[in-house]
Amino acid sequence: MKASALFLFVLFTVAGYSQNTINSYKYVLVPERFDFSKDINQYGLNTTTKLLLGQKGFVAFVDNEALPPTLAANKCNALKAEVVQKKGIFVTNLTLILKDCQGNIIFKSKEGKSREKEYQVAYDEALKNAFLSLNDVPYKYDSTIAAQPQQATATPAVSSPAPVPASSATVEITGTLYAQVTPNGYQLIDTTPKKILALLKTSMQDFFIVDAGPSNAVVFKKDGEWLFEYYKDNKLVSQKLEIKF
Repeated sequence: MKASALFLFVLFTVAGYSQNTINSYKYVLVPERFDFSKDINQYGLNTTTKLLLGQKGFVAFVDNEALPPTLAANKCNALKAEVVQKKGIFVTNLTLILKDCQGNIIFKSKEGKSREKEYQVAYDEALKNAFLSLNDVPYKYDSTIAAQPQQATATPAVSSPAPVPASSATVEITGTLYAQVTPNGYQLIDTTPKKILALLKTSMQDFFIVDAGPSNAVVFKKDGEWLFEYYKDNKLVSQKLEIKF
């Protein structure tokens, strides 16, 4: 009976997750430099992206700006803006993409084009033309459907990792993990999304007790890197983790 109830809960949770729209998000994070650019804010593309998102109704921030506490604690409450370039002869082609923190595309614009010869003018025009696609999508932030990814990953529907005795196996964790806020700390999920580790806060900054995983395991930050440590056969095992908060 419990298994059936859990299955139905997972089904509805996943269904809700897959129906996310831009209306689920209030915030958008804009990188300081897009992948195709050589310099930070080259041609003013990043600040212009922030400006255009604001005109649409989003609250946008460039990565180097101070964030509201709710967003700073969990960046998965925001979409990530990407602008990609398609190389063409005598034509500048740019596309706007909005993704959630797990890499799912929530919105993708049509290609914005410009045939201007001057780079500054061409990139500005192409970006603004790409943003025209947002005019076809009614946007109004709706808090009742907000943060669906967090609901999906923070509920018991996400499978919990089976504790692995430190003496019997080494726990190999690869790929980027995304931190989701819980009442007592964070849970780390992958892109499935699947819960990998549960972290409990301590009185020390950037030092967590692992609640689900090998016994006596900890996760902490040292020299700018996150480390996952526990004992196996009386020997200390240390792994580097890539965590995005």
